[in-house]
Parts: sequence; C-alpha cells; structure tokens
Amino acid sequence: MILGITGGIGCGKTTAASLFEKRGFSRIDSDLLIRNTVLASSEVLNEIRAHLGKSVFDSQGALNRSALAAIVFTQEAELKWLENLTHPRLFDLWRGQLATNPEGKWVIEAPLLFEANLQNWFDFTVCVACSSDLQRIRLEQRGLNRGLAEQRISQQLPLSRKVEWADFVLWNSSSTAFLEAQIDRLVANL
Repeated sequence: MILGITGGIGCGKTTAASLFEKRGFSRIDSDLLIRNTVLASSEVLNEIRAHLGKSVFDSQGALNRSALAAIVFTQEAELKWLENLTHPRLFDLWRGQLATNPEGKWVIEAPLLFEANLQNWFDFTVCVACSSDLQRIRLEQRGLNRGLAEQRISQQLPLSRKVEWADFVLWNSSSTAFLEAQIDRLVANL
C-alpha cells in the first residue's frame, strides 16, 4: 500500500509522515530527496548554472537555495523549469525505493501531489490541513516572514482544493496526540 501525504506548507505533512513511519510504514521524504540527492547532483547543478547563472551559487560554488527560492517563487516560468528538471529525477528515486519492498506499506510526502497530478502513484491520498492562521504562524516560526510565507502559499493549490480531492483528511490544528489519534483510526481502517 502506498499513501501519498500532501497538504499546505506548514500544515504538518512531515509530522504526519513520521507518525505513519512509527506505525510501520516505510517513509519517503520528497523534500529531503530533492535537497540532498537531486540538488546535489552535478548534472542538475550544471543545468541550473547554465540556465540561471552564477547568481544562485555561493562563492565556493555551492547552490544557494535561498537565492534559488527567491527566483523560482517569484517567477512562475522559472519554477516550472526547475520542477521539469527535478521531478523526473525525484520520481526515479521513488521508483527505486518502492522497488526495494513492492508489497510493503509506504508513505510518501508529496507536497505538490495534486499540482503535479500524481494521484495515480498512490493507493490513497491523505491531506494534512490546519487553519490558515496557524499555517502562517508555523511558517513565521520557521523563519519565513509574512511576505515569503504568502509567496510560498500562493504557489500551491489552495488547501481547500487539496482537502476536497484527498481520500482522507487529517486535521492538524491541535496537539500531536490528536493527530496521532486520527492516524491510528486511519491505519486501523486501511
């Protein structure tokens, strides 16, 4: 069984995925794979350098993710370009990990699950949601100012649409224990 976890930025996808992992699911963190594997690939870095120039690299030649984010979250065409570069590589990594245990229970954090039309990858989709006020507070606690938080939120499908399209919704505006109780009920029903 493969569950796809999505939701708005700051809603608690990673927390929910880690709770599924504690319940015996193998976990794939897409953001971590992008950050540590895809964006660490010399081939990808060369493509980024050729397309965006040296301005997104630091003085040692390492990718400056903040500079990259400043471009792609303000220019939709550049975001699409980066997704077209990175997503196929991410999906290859998913395939490789899933092949290690094809009959296993998997949970994949896929922030852009619906935006990228990835529903067919999963047996069930799960949306982690919270109030928009709490979402913004969490993003500010992560160090994103209000403007950057709004910018990132605006790049995603509205949370209400993700809630509508998901097979299951986990409401994460309370305690971790409340989220765990919802996950326990869901796992029991699956």
